[in-house]
Amino acid sequence: MDLQFTPQEEAFRVEVQSFLADKLPKHISQKVKAGQRLSKADQDEWHAVLNERGWYANHWPMENGGPGWGAVEKFIFDTECALAGGPRVVPFGVNMLGPVLIKYGNEQQKNYWLPRMLKGEDWWCQGYSEPGAGSDLASVKTTAVRVTDETGDHYIVNGQKTWTTQGQHANMIFCLVRTNREVKAQAGISFLLVDMNTPGVEVRPIRTLDGDKDVNEVFFTDVKVPVENLVGEENKGWTYAKYLLTYERTGIAGVGFCISALAKLKVVAAKAHKNGKPLSQDPLFAARMAKVEIDLENMKTTNLRVIAAVAGGGVPGAESSMLKIRGTEIRQEILSLIRRAMGVYAVPYIDEAQYEGYADAPVGLIDEAATAAANYFNYRKLSIFGGSNEIQKNIISKMILGL
Repeated sequence: MDLQFTPQEEAFRVEVQSFLADKLPKHISQKVKAGQRLSKADQDEWHAVLNERGWYANHWPMENGGPGWGAVEKFIFDTECALAGGPRVVPFGVNMLGPVLIKYGNEQQKNYWLPRMLKGEDWWCQGYSEPGAGSDLASVKTTAVRVTDETGDHYIVNGQKTWTTQGQHANMIFCLVRTNREVKAQAGISFLLVDMNTPGVEVRPIRTLDGDKDVNEVFFTDVKVPVENLVGEENKGWTYAKYLLTYERTGIAGVGFCISALAKLKVVAAKAHKNGKPLSQDPLFAARMAKVEIDLENMKTTNLRVIAAVAGGGVPGAESSMLKIRGTEIRQEILSLIRRAMGVYAVPYIDEAQYEGYADAPVGLIDEAATAAANYFNYRKLSIFGGSNEIQKNIISKMILGL
């Protein structure tokens, strides 16, 4: 693979930089750079800006409302967006469900749901994990029983989902549900779209290590779901789930955000001092910075290869698991180094510090001090969700080594 960008690709980079300079709202980029939480209104605003330019669903085909970008254009956009302080696009709709509907949905589903995603008419969340089924999704116990009554054909859904990120904002959830108990676990799962406003759906927040309540439990009690909301074939949901997870795991790698975080780490290491010298001159700390930067460069190359495979019509397999492992490890290491660099000033869980500035922090590092520990603790979850890193190693062993 030629990793040198062509003149046309460099021109596209300039176009992206110009767009971000003109259209990325300053109040949003300031929050992102400071490590502060974005509201739903912030995220909706950014999605609308991207959609107006036609860049919201940037890996969708043009016939479905996407820009028709190739692997390199997407890589350039993600990188420049992260460096400019652009927030991550909420992935559950356009980045996760969208590709599943494009590949496996019927025409009616594509014509209805895809335009609504682009316009922001639906806010999606993911109903995969359960208290007894996390990385082992084949163990899902939430049931969907098909019935026919005077109102027509529908499913009755009962069960519980957990770790439902941003479920408190969502009006729709895509779920893995068990529709057949008489076959092997993977063969009895279906992929269902559920309206969160349906009677019997209950959302309860879960407080995370950083003090936030962005993940939730979702309970289903005799929830009626139209048969038309079944994606693909009944009992074939495992195939669709695996396809979706390749996109989730590749996205979790967060190459652009790792690049942005590394840039912040270098600033922190230059301003923070140890024994009267910048921390960047400390041999041990500098060695850890160098190692994580080398790892990131290697991951950038792998990321380009994986996205190129998708652009060519393929589906990433073991590569997406590799990206998930290395991406989360790299991002966690960078956040760990930022927290270490801030030392005693990395005070967690202080809202006054996060939003008003931490006056005792070193000059020029107020934002980093206010968020260093909270971000470190929050992103410990990266190596767990989307399929734990231990499970990803098993997948790699089976797909490549045949073990």
